[in-house]
Amino acid sequence: MTKFFVFVIIDFVEIREEQFVFLYSDETRVRHFHKRIKNRVIEFVVQLEILVKNKWQPVIRYDTKHGFAHKDIIHPSGKVEKIPLPVQNFNDALTFAEEELRVEWEIFKMAFIKESRDE
Repeated sequence: MTKFFVFVIIDFVEIREEQFVFLYSDETRVRHFHKRIKNRVIEFVVQLEILVKNKWQPVIRYDTKHGFAHKDIIHPSGKVEKIPLPVQNFNDALTFAEEELRVEWEIFKMAFIKESRDE
């Protein structure tokens, strides 16, 4: 009679979450959230928000919902345009999102304000 032994090794993976808010101005902020396993990002949301009538309004959101890295352009009407990011590795996509917002946040803000005035 042959005996088989099965060994199961359970590796406890530590998922770390980080979230914080960057104030770009009194009326502009970026909310940042990400989850990672070791140094690998597995989920993120980076969202530009502006203060409109004492309420924080999302303008641009980069995230990994729906299984891919993309940018949501959020219009004052509530319409959302979904644009895939040029990089799909979540680490690189998070870096891309942070850098694009750092450079372009004023342009995104002004476009949103102009569009809300034109409605």
